[in-house]
Amino acid sequence: MKNQKSLLFAYLALAAICVIWGTTYLVLRIGVTQFPPFLFSMIRFLIAGPILIIFMLTIGKATWPDRKTLFNQAIGGLFMTTLGISVVGWAEVYVSSGVAAIICSVMPIWVILINLVASKDERPNWLIVFGLIIGLSGILMIFAEHLTEFSDAKYLIGIIMTFAANLCWAIGSVWTKKKNQNSNPFLNAGLQMLFGGILLIPFTLLLDDYTNIQLSGEVAFALAYMILVGSVGAYACYSYAISKLSMTIVSLYAYINPIVAVVLGWIILDEKLNTRIGIAIFVTIAGIYFVNRGYQFKAAPFRNRSGLKSFLRNIKAYAFK
Repeated sequence: MKNQKSLLFAYLALAAICVIWGTTYLVLRIGVTQFPPFLFSMIRFLIAGPILIIFMLTIGKATWPDRKTLFNQAIGGLFMTTLGISVVGWAEVYVSSGVAAIICSVMPIWVILINLVASKDERPNWLIVFGLIIGLSGILMIFAEHLTEFSDAKYLIGIIMTFAANLCWAIGSVWTKKKNQNSNPFLNAGLQMLFGGILLIPFTLLLDDYTNIQLSGEVAFALAYMILVGSVGAYACYSYAISKLSMTIVSLYAYINPIVAVVLGWIILDEKLNTRIGIAIFVTIAGIYFVNRGYQFKAAPFRNRSGLKSFLRNIKAYAFK
């Protein structure tokens, strides 16, 4: 019964991530286009991390971890918050929130490729290769809508850095999944954000422009939202979900985030959205889905262990049991 409840909470946490992180691309863009991007992320994580840590050590009654666990969280924080989320924030100064979200939807493919490298006896089957080709086609369709912008060197750098940041996030996720089996996921999330924020100090000092800094109402709202909802809430949910579910299932959030981000960017920021981009979103998500299905079939050909249908079926089963 206890295991069933933990699984229910894990799936609910994943559902929250699917929606919340879709909104954060928009809110992040609002913040970083009006405020130094690395400074924005540093403030975000140096506030959110301690909030979650103090909560878990007091109300949550967690215990302070040993040095090995702290080291693991520092590595996770480096890849996921410093080189992952924060670099995406910097890139969104030049790239729309919708395009950034679409690029980040490739995260499940990175996870598959990292796992293939880590276990060299595994080789992709035809379904994985097919999914990779389809997903790449979707990305190219999206970029085709922005070809005129590629003449801008900063836009091109933003695209490249978003891909790199997404890869770092995937590396950090795989690391966290493998290294945090026997530690508190919520305390781990707080520590990762704290370490990530500390490691952002040289980034903001070297790369941010501090001239004419103004804390407007929009920036204050964006910062508060990213701290409380996008970090303390969603990051903690993500850490909990990957501690209870397989990375294949957790990576489903990347299917839904781009849809939320693109639609919100279109409604609020008047970012580009047309039929071609809509089709490209569908093609990209379909490609990622095929990659995951191919990996699942390879790992367990006689059991449908995950996927969107299984995710919804498990939610229904645990919610009404």
